[in-house]
Amino acid sequence: MTTVAILSTYLPFGHLAPMLKEADPEIDVVVWPDPACVEAEVAACLHPPAHIYERMPNLKLIHCVSAGVDSILVDQVVGPVPVCRVVDPTLADGMIQYVLWGVLHFHRRFDQALVNQRDHAWRRLPRTNASSFRVGVMGLGQLGKPVAIQLVALGYAVSGWARTPGRIDGVTAFAGEGQFSDFLKDLDVVVCTLPLTAETRGILNAKAFAAMKPGAAVIACGRGEHLVPSDLVAALRNGHLRGALLDVFAQEPLPPDDALWSLPGVIVTPHMASTASDAEIVRQVAANIHNYREGKPLAFPVDLSCGY
Repeated sequence: MTTVAILSTYLPFGHLAPMLKEADPEIDVVVWPDPACVEAEVAACLHPPAHIYERMPNLKLIHCVSAGVDSILVDQVVGPVPVCRVVDPTLADGMIQYVLWGVLHFHRRFDQALVNQRDHAWRRLPRTNASSFRVGVMGLGQLGKPVAIQLVALGYAVSGWARTPGRIDGVTAFAGEGQFSDFLKDLDVVVCTLPLTAETRGILNAKAFAAMKPGAAVIACGRGEHLVPSDLVAALRNGHLRGALLDVFAQEPLPPDDALWSLPGVIVTPHMASTASDAEIVRQVAANIHNYREGKPLAFPVDLSCGY
């Protein structure tokens, strides 16, 4: 019998316990804050308690229940234990849909149309061809790459920026810190789908916004810690940036008194761009527990040196 501890201080995942037991009768499940969690061999996590792994002497596998693993690594000592994540094949579809909504919002000037509606003003807005509207995608991994490909297919002028050089047909490629400002300078919309690492934390800051052309917009759907909120507020209030669609925040839920809720030009959504289904989380966690027991290679292992 393999004991799995479901560890989360952020969202309730206890409902996964019976699903895991049904997927594999050889699994026993305990849910935080049950004291028995510290005796478990497998930790299934999202925002686990600080330093919890150090208190688990039997720990053999750490499994994030999402694609992004930053929340399960902060304030933790992992040691030699392997770390895996969940990669739902439908995640890319959700991200494509969310980003496309945001790109269309700014490309077709729906933000301006909403202001006109508020003012009871019938003003027909000029239409810009997609080929003349430049969209930049930060991060070209399992989420960013499909987003960039779909935007190209819809006729947009697309640029991509990543840590290391890569090639996607129809996408103008930039890589590394040295090319970041060149990537930003001509864009109408910047889309951030990066993983959160030491290098990407705070990357959407005053310097980045200043490098963007006046009237550009930001779509942030990677990790909340990518954004320096005060810098974004300043760039919007001084008129340099046109607007922002924000799905992720360093503190979630976003506090009710946060300025972003009511700042003109900003749309706030509750971390809804794309999430893995419960069924897929259970399937992948159970499969990796089986792989661990049988000494087989683990699916979707995390390279801790990169943070993803």
